[in-house]
Amino acid sequence: MERALYGDRGFYLRERPSGHFRTSVSAGAAFADAALTLLLRVDADLGHPERLDFVDVGAGEGVLVSRVLAAAPAELAVRLNVTAVDLSARPSHLPERIAWSQTIPDGITGLAIANEWLDNIPLDVAEHTAEGPRLVMVDTDTGEERLGEPPHPADEKWLARWWPLSCVGARAEIGRARDAAWAAVIVRLARGLAVAVDYSHPVDNRPPCGTLTGYRDGSVVPPIPDGTCDITAHVALDSCAAAGERAGAISTTLSTQRDTLRSLGITAARPPLDLAHTDPRGYLRALARASEEGELIDPRGLGGFGWLQQQV
Repeated sequence: MERALYGDRGFYLRERPSGHFRTSVSAGAAFADAALTLLLRVDADLGHPERLDFVDVGAGEGVLVSRVLAAAPAELAVRLNVTAVDLSARPSHLPERIAWSQTIPDGITGLAIANEWLDNIPLDVAEHTAEGPRLVMVDTDTGEERLGEPPHPADEKWLARWWPLSCVGARAEIGRARDAAWAAVIVRLARGLAVAVDYSHPVDNRPPCGTLTGYRDGSVVPPIPDGTCDITAHVALDSCAAAGERAGAISTTLSTQRDTLRSLGITAARPPLDLAHTDPRGYLRALARASEEGELIDPRGLGGFGWLQQQV
């Protein structure tokens, strides 16, 4: 999975995500507006520091950072230090003020957000057998599977705590690497808030067969790690939260995207019908915005994403 996504011929070093799947960021400007509202709250909580960081981890094409910077009030913009973190090459259209980095910067004072990043952190899959869990091995050309050795002892410990397998044939996606990735964000946060937004599931309701999925050209495909498709798996955000607390987070909130965005002003409220008579174009713009917001908070879609927020 590591090689298929990030190797020399890996999917993410050859492709732009927007050509293959839709995210909250690509759905429209409303998600960036919510991120800016959250950034303003963090700024106030920190007492309006001379330099306020906004870091987008797994920035893709830099859409979120570009929109937040463009929409930021002038007083905030002059203090804003924006960094996009991604392994791919810097997009040519990105404003010069936005730093592009392949590593998460140290000493972040402000807001770090990782939208659909953790689901692409490579992991192993385990299947339960009569002798205990075994790693699932896969032929990278054909996708044919076989069972291998038992997981590493640390991974077995993780499974016992966060994804216990109780019946033969049940599968789990070992999230210890995601825990470590999230902890690496928290330790780089000097003061402020870190947010992870992703497909997720809780320990008392893990999917019995796992969630490993491939995407190509907007369609679901077999998750064969040959570099031709995105490979993703839902995130055990509760386990990541515990890792963040071990790394120094002093408060944790786990919620859904629907609840969080509604608290940030994304309500999908339709404009009053009278506006159609007094300002038809304004009415159409407001209607389009309501539709965009509706997609973001739909509990059957993007609104069902998990939001993990942790403060340092």
